Amino acid sequence: MTTYSKVTRHGQVTLPASVRRKLGIEEGDLIEILVDDDKAILLPKKIIDKSQAYFWTKEWQEAEREASADIKAGRVKTFDNAEELLKDLG
Repeated sequence: MTTYSKVTRHGQVTLPASVRRKLGIEEGDLIEILVDDDKAILLPKKIIDKSQAYFWTKEWQEAEREASADIKAGRVKTFDNAEELLKDLG
């Protein structure tokens, strides 16, 4: 997908609507800009509330992937009530 945008005299660039839609960029989002030789690479970023930052740690994400794999493989138990769950744990 190739699109063009003009740089204004204040150095601003408008991202075309098609690009914003494809990347899920909304008004107010942050964009990280990496400079690689003669290229500028734009990376959309989302701000995460500090109280939710634990979820995005490497360890938590590894545990999430492990749990998803267990669920997909059928390595889960279901219980009709909390008492059955506690009995299984004990």
